[in-house]
Amino acid sequence: MKIDELISQLLDAEEIELRNVSTTADELIFNLRSIAAPRKAAEAKLIEKERIKFGPPIKQYKGKIAEVQLGATRAEGGSRGKVVKLGGQTSLYHFEGGRKNKPVVAFDIFDIPMPSFPRVLRDIWSEVWDDPGEWAKKAVKLGTELITIHLISTDPLIKDTPPKEAAKTVEEVLQAVDVPLIVGGSGNPQKDPLVFERVAEVAEGEMLLLASANLDLDHKRIVDAANKHKHNVLSFTSMNITDQQALNKLLRDEGLPKERLVQDPTTGALGYGLDYTYSIIERLKQNALKGDDVLQNPIFCGVTNAWAAREAWMEEPAWGPREYRGLLWETVTALTVLNAGADGMMMLHPEAVKAVKEVIDSFRKEDGKHAIFLSKS
Repeated sequence: MKIDELISQLLDAEEIELRNVSTTADELIFNLRSIAAPRKAAEAKLIEKERIKFGPPIKQYKGKIAEVQLGATRAEGGSRGKVVKLGGQTSLYHFEGGRKNKPVVAFDIFDIPMPSFPRVLRDIWSEVWDDPGEWAKKAVKLGTELITIHLISTDPLIKDTPPKEAAKTVEEVLQAVDVPLIVGGSGNPQKDPLVFERVAEVAEGEMLLLASANLDLDHKRIVDAANKHKHNVLSFTSMNITDQQALNKLLRDEGLPKERLVQDPTTGALGYGLDYTYSIIERLKQNALKGDDVLQNPIFCGVTNAWAAREAWMEEPAWGPREYRGLLWETVTALTVLNAGADGMMMLHPEAVKAVKEVIDSFRKEDGKHAIFLSKS
């Protein structure tokens, strides 16, 4: 065999086995590197390792989350400068490509001052909390897409503000800002339906989100008011997926269109039920995308509940500065529900809102950048 033929075979060999070889030499050295090396550069064979593209597994889902519009422009019968759309997903994860609308953040404001706020929040909002319109303006300047006005003064145990006066407050906020509004009641099951009826009437066509209907009040009155005056309804339950299914079905059966319904499964703060909240949101989205029609609606979370955690505000030197603890507590709570699949979050601290919005924007910038490469040896 010629040396060129031998080299050619050795180049392609993964293993060399010698049989029936004998030698009387004191020492035998095989210099395989020099044997395998081609004698001329032109004869070199470039062996390039095959590159295998690897990316996250992309699943196909048969369900779709309804798209819900909050706010209406003048051309649509309202007065908002812009609208916000929630939901519309056809996939569970952002990298799967089916996330139509990005999650949003709403600043919480209230119709009366909130002296029970932790000091860090009082320092931020106390200059404007006597005037809900000015409060809303400041929130918009700080970068919110939505305002949630909580009409807590309507509670008979607080001020028992009549529905007509509460509706006037909503009108003032609508005139002060041009972003869509979420309108929250006091939580009183007798008073809230009356308040929502009046608010829906004076804000006709504005596509408010009435927050909220639950199993303990006359939800049909809220649905009827929303349908008559063109608004949306928030379906509120307490960390129970069976209750969420039941309430959503009731609201749908009472005539509320699927595209006017948003879900709130309750948000437990970090250390106070956040793990349950995560699980519920995850299951709601998974079941919806698997085909459960009654759960195919966007999810909005009351992240402001984080401020009820004692670690967020209590004076305890060992826990670190209070001016940062509440901010961090709200931020972590928001990012957790965001990762679970929330479409919107109600929040209070401007720096927490800023941090969460930066994370949301980073999701959008990473489209198409998830593939990596492995070498096949």
